[in-house]
Amino acid sequence: MCRSSYQGTAMLSLPAAGQQLINDVAQRHGFSVEATLSMLEAVRNGNGSMAQFNHPEFSGAGQWMRGGMTMVSDMFNNYLKGRVDSLCSELSNLLANQPELTPLAPAGGSMGSGGDWWPADLRYPNSTGAQNHVRYAYFAQARRLVIEVNGTVTVYDTLDHQIGGFSQQQSVGSTLTFSSQYGQMDVTSLPVVSSNGIPPQAPMAPVVQAPPPPVNTWSAAPIAPPIAPAPAPWAGASHSELDVFGAIERLAALHAKGILSDAEFSTKKTELLSRL
Repeated sequence: MCRSSYQGTAMLSLPAAGQQLINDVAQRHGFSVEATLSMLEAVRNGNGSMAQFNHPEFSGAGQWMRGGMTMVSDMFNNYLKGRVDSLCSELSNLLANQPELTPLAPAGGSMGSGGDWWPADLRYPNSTGAQNHVRYAYFAQARRLVIEVNGTVTVYDTLDHQIGGFSQQQSVGSTLTFSSQYGQMDVTSLPVVSSNGIPPQAPMAPVVQAPPPPVNTWSAAPIAPPIAPAPAPWAGASHSELDVFGAIERLAALHAKGILSDAEFSTKKTELLSRL
């Protein structure tokens, strides 16, 4: 990972009382006022619990964590580590207890002469920086990180990250990363609030098509044909006539079975018909 080289600090502009505090701290720890202001900004960016710094008086790039390890580029210089740890600890305590250290406004620093390029509602950043075609402004209280790349200004939500510093990975497309309590993070892992003032479009909800109406698969029972009524007896026939016809039918059945001969059947039928 290639970290940004020191290009000067975006100096904080403090009230007179705050500036006097920093002057006293710088003299007490043997660092310049400019280096002490640089460290004050780094400790502020880490919410008083950590700092990622880069200044020649601290032997270049390094990192401090409250109650943890202090790292400097001159790794065997324990004397310098102790001085840096002492400086950061005092600055952390001052930030927690001295409102005089609240900055009045950002100074020009490495932002160039183009004025405030971030959204106006964010006002004063806690930290700014620039390298090549990338520049950033970090707003700790608003939980916003603004990055401009080739004229495109993107605002990110920093969530609950306590950002201690920024660096650039030039080997993978100049990706900007930051350090927080969760380690080294890529800026692209943060939610985007806006790009050139335009909020990101919410993904369109998929169109849910209504299911087709259910197909009735049951088959209707066949309708039974109407039962034909039994043939009515001859209209107007008397009871005696019905008896005659019934007798003839019975004779015909006996004749069909061979019980009656042709002559017997003919004689009996003639006799019955004569009764009508």
